Amino acid sequence: FSYPGIWAITVYRIAHELYHQKIPLMPRIMTEYAHGRTGIDIHPGAHIGVSFFIDHGTGVVIGETCTIGNQVRIYQGVTLGALSLSKAECKRLRSKKRHPSIEDDVIIYANATILGGNTVVGARSVIGGNVWLTHSVPPDTEVFIKKQDLIFGEKQYKKQASKQKIH
Repeated sequence: FSYPGIWAITVYRIAHELYHQKIPLMPRIMTEYAHGRTGIDIHPGAHIGVSFFIDHGTGVVIGETCTIGNQVRIYQGVTLGALSLSKAECKRLRSKKRHPSIEDDVIIYANATILGGNTVVGARSVIGGNVWLTHSVPPDTEVFIKKQDLIFGEKQYKKQASKQKIH
């Protein structure tokens, strides 16, 4: 495969079927192999619709209980993950939804992070690069970071004290 995203998605689709047939370990081995080859980590338990595309996929992470609709596109470095939880909460939520839901026709640009099982990105929405989301977004919404200020300044150098030669 020339495209790592297609490779990772193909392996995921096979692993996902095995995962739902309750075949132990093999689905995770398959997706970890794809992760090693592509840098794209898709848990075999995730639910992903048709026409899903990952472009420049290095660093993409898709968690176990994530649900992704049809015709969704994501770019490099996107994380669809769980919120940080205490050990007790982890045990309690093990069988619950911990990862976000992405509805149909959504675009998620580079390095966006979307966390939490109650987080839903509505259909036809666009999530801009570097956005951090832990709450839901209604359908037909664009979420971008407002202009960031870059500060350029002259670097200040300290003169080193002259070294003395010791005889």
